[in-house]
Amino acid sequence: MGGSTDRQVARRRVFYIPGYDPFPPRRYRELYRREAAEQAALSGHEIALAPREARRGAGWGVDARIDGAEVHAEFEVLVWSDIVRGSMAQGVPATYGQLVRTAWIYGATGALWRLMRLRKGPVIAAFYPVAMLLGQLGLALLAAWALGSLLARLVHPLAAWAGLAVVWPILAWFKRQDGRVYAHYLMHDYAFSAHWRGANPPALERRLAEFTDRIAEALAEDWDEVLVVGHSSGAHLAVSVLADLVRTGRVPADGPALGFLSLGQVVPMMSFLPRAQRLRADLAFLSESDALTWVDVTAPGDGCAFALCDPVAVSGVAGPAKRWPLVISAAFTQTLSPERWRALRWRFFRLHFQYLCAFDRPGDYDYFRVTAGPRTLAARFAGRAPSRSRIERPLSKYTSRAA
Repeated sequence: MGGSTDRQVARRRVFYIPGYDPFPPRRYRELYRREAAEQAALSGHEIALAPREARRGAGWGVDARIDGAEVHAEFEVLVWSDIVRGSMAQGVPATYGQLVRTAWIYGATGALWRLMRLRKGPVIAAFYPVAMLLGQLGLALLAAWALGSLLARLVHPLAAWAGLAVVWPILAWFKRQDGRVYAHYLMHDYAFSAHWRGANPPALERRLAEFTDRIAEALAEDWDEVLVVGHSSGAHLAVSVLADLVRTGRVPADGPALGFLSLGQVVPMMSFLPRAQRLRADLAFLSESDALTWVDVTAPGDGCAFALCDPVAVSGVAGPAKRWPLVISAAFTQTLSPERWRALRWRFFRLHFQYLCAFDRPGDYDYFRVTAGPRTLAARFAGRAPSRSRIERPLSKYTSRAA
């Protein structure tokens, strides 16, 4: 069962569910390859990419020697980047329409004010694309006014209106630079969550069903542990996938240990919305399950995550039988050297991915020991107390659940 703490792992299957990310799975393979090599050099591990046995899906194999034990792990990225790209296929006017709609939904439902009471960091991060897009629009209008004033003096007062012709090219130029500032990207991200007011769009629900089937297949195979990793918004997708898996009885009692590692989660951005009944029901159900071990890792230094916020408790759905998640801190200020912390502390987007990267002063959370080491997730964190600074106060206005 998922809570087994005495099983030695020689073979592990890892399913990684990314956040709202349009990039292909090879990006995560290269990230793992690069960061595993760095962590190995720092910690004395031996980790190398290796051939895969399972050829379905996109992923990579790993052969490791950690803590004196040899482990083979196979990773598969559960892909929904095509759905992300489809939601990002918006023109400039549509993006500004998303801005207005998303701000209205979070404001009118009261979710925004409750999220601010929970953690100001991710809410400030949510304001970033709004401020950037409005700033870009302001600069475009300022340029239009300047050009219009010049034309009015040189040609005719009515020619001032021609200055508006520069607004579209300027806004289009800003969008082409979005790979540096992420304003359009982040706006699409928040709009995707808000559009259905916390519910999943039908295409995503179909994809989650496919993810559930893939994990169920692995649980019927010869692995010592099946580990599901959900990062950022991928964490709440993993919650629903695993809840469906357990609810339908597809976690065999004599099968591999089942672990769930949620990293940098932003669950409240969804669970605080009125139509998130499905997610709230899944959170409540999974939190009481003995079929798996669920460890939630965040860090106060990650301004994009709801750091140390118990996603079940703050969503108002914690019951008396709640046992998960174990909420712990990656404690960036302690697990990164002062030099590395200074180099990263203002790189907010990079810090949001630090959970998947090497630490030069690793604590009990080490992504590579968890995913390629010889101990199950349950064994690694057995007896570990939750973070004393975790937040459990229920703040969601909406607590209704799907039947």
